[in-house]
Amino acid sequence: MTSPESISYINRHILEKIDNFQPGATGIILGSGLGEAITRLDECTELSYSDIPGFPESTVKGHGGKLFYGFMDGTPVMVFSGRFHLYEGYSAAEACTPVRVMGELGIGRIFITNAAGALNPQFDAGDLMLITDHINFTGCSPLSGPNHEKWGVRFPDMSRVYCKELCSTAIEAAKTVSVRLERGVYVQVSGPNLETPAETRMFRTLGADAVGMSTAIEAIAAVHMGIKVMGIACLTNKNLPDCMAETTHEAVIEQAAKSSAAMSALIREIISRQD
Repeated sequence: MTSPESISYINRHILEKIDNFQPGATGIILGSGLGEAITRLDECTELSYSDIPGFPESTVKGHGGKLFYGFMDGTPVMVFSGRFHLYEGYSAAEACTPVRVMGELGIGRIFITNAAGALNPQFDAGDLMLITDHINFTGCSPLSGPNHEKWGVRFPDMSRVYCKELCSTAIEAAKTVSVRLERGVYVQVSGPNLETPAETRMFRTLGADAVGMSTAIEAIAAVHMGIKVMGIACLTNKNLPDCMAETTHEAVIEQAAKSSAAMSALIREIISRQD
């Protein structure tokens, strides 16, 4: 299991490569196809995951597998371009390694992004959705196993996972940069298979507006460590149970790439509004 000792080992190697690290940075985890625009940072240090001893490696197309640290309009930012999924064989705890790394480095707020299918029929492919709550449908939790008191309590409250202040800032920022920003509930499944029409209908009945294969467990780990969380889903396709079209991973990445500029503009505006 991921432990404070293993994360400290990883962070020693990261800090050896980043000579301008500043506490209080904003953390960002990028989903499929969303990497290029947001990783353009000033004074940027770039590390491949494979060059960080003890760090997992991303095996999925569309996930860059790189860590970036630099400055976005003067604000220190740490970006993980590429994440880890349950369907790759990682445990929930291992999939949350970037969150634990950032928490141990003193990063107090994390923006989590993903590519997701729209369940709400009023949402369109290409829209961005601010995550207001989530449903963890994976059957897994990053908090399973021994609890590390250094990170958080055994039974953390999850009634306010997504920071209201950050969500309010995101809504105002979207207006400024003229980005359409829907709001809704996100459900995480384990994958890698996509959803059947019956499953899609079930998730909609449960109250979910978008579905994907990440984010919820990362948000749980962040809340466990007392980190403020904001989540934004890039809606890459519409999951409507009675008229579902065939969806491919390549099409998801292509649509996410088209929305990358809007995601970048929104995140940059949000960061510019932070103290």
